[in-house]
Amino acid sequence: MLLKDKVAIITGSASGIGKEIAFEYARAGARVVIADLVLEAAAATADEIVKAGGIAMPLAMNVTDEAQVDKGVAAVVAAYGTVDVLISNAGIQIISPIVELSLDNWKKMLAIHLDGAFLTTRACMRTMVANGKGGSIIYMGSVHSHEASPLKAPYVAAKHGLIGLAKVVAKEGAKNNIRANVICPGFVRTPLVDKQIPEQAKELGISEQDVIKNVMLKETVDGEFTTVQDVAQTALFLASFGSNALTGQSITVSHGWHMQ
Repeated sequence: MLLKDKVAIITGSASGIGKEIAFEYARAGARVVIADLVLEAAAATADEIVKAGGIAMPLAMNVTDEAQVDKGVAAVVAAYGTVDVLISNAGIQIISPIVELSLDNWKKMLAIHLDGAFLTTRACMRTMVANGKGGSIIYMGSVHSHEASPLKAPYVAAKHGLIGLAKVVAKEGAKNNIRANVICPGFVRTPLVDKQIPEQAKELGISEQDVIKNVMLKETVDGEFTTVQDVAQTALFLASFGSNALTGQSITVSHGWHMQ
């Protein structure tokens, strides 16, 4: 029970990577908050966790809405008394060449990935400082926090930005025992990635199988997708680590796609 009685807010956790982390944390004893844009989806995931013997609460949260983020974190503190872990995971993908990318879509991507990370970080850090126990903030980066791919300008820019944010949080938070790190997965077969396959095939003029083999998995050592469990295990390790020895770091989980 590595996270026994810890309170963890996980954004974008009604599906995909966030959902797997929520289940992993619940199995480790945490009280998990399923923060998602759609309350019904968050409630369904929370109900699954409770039925499996865990503790969970749903929370409607648009991570780009300052008032809603602050109100949501306050509701968690009212229910559980504190916040020990934040997983900033909410994200979307928009595939487009730069010359065809609208400013609205550029801003939308950066708002969800970077504004959302900032707003949730600020609200949770305030709570962590006030409670005097510190905490762990984990950002869901990507191999694209270190590498670049065509058609993903705002995504790559945002994911690079998360590493900078984590480093600042690590330095500012150290005196209050607040750690910050970034998980950088390779391609994980989630609905977000499944949606990209036909989009990239169309833009690149190749088959969907070629997108998987020669674009998504080309640089891996074994031609395998990263799994949600791979990422969840890394998130558990980072949240349960016992000191500031591991802070301000990015950990790549990608079957060797990017090696530091």
